[in-house]
Amino acid sequence: MKGKVSLLFAVFAMTSVMWVQSTAGHTAAGHGQGQMRGEHHQQMMEMHKEEMEAMKADVDKMKASLAQMKANLLTIRERNEMDRWRSNIDMWDAMVDHMDRMLKHMESMGPGMMGPGVGGPPPPAPSGKKPE
Repeated sequence: MKGKVSLLFAVFAMTSVMWVQSTAGHTAAGHGQGQMRGEHHQQMMEMHKEEMEAMKADVDKMKASLAQMKANLLTIRERNEMDRWRSNIDMWDAMVDHMDRMLKHMESMGPGMMGPGVGGPPPPAPSGKKPE
């Protein structure tokens, strides 16, 4: 009987030790995941900044091209050709205005416009406390 009690005590002790090690491993992994989320968030912020700069450059190029088209319109003498150019300019003017509005809207929303985990702020790290 004494042997069975010793064996039971040994199994209980080993189970407790394994449980503590498992819990410590999960806590360390949680901190590592939080750091990875933070790094991912930083990368997403940098990508957002680069995309916004590229979009601004594209809109500026389009505005310059549109200004050149409008200047060229003054040199056209044939009525049908002028009408085609005006229609083309009107369409591009609307497109550039739309892109400019979208760019301003995206700037006002900031990099977190897609919500947590997708360019937004990372979710809070677990505190280790259990909810009450």
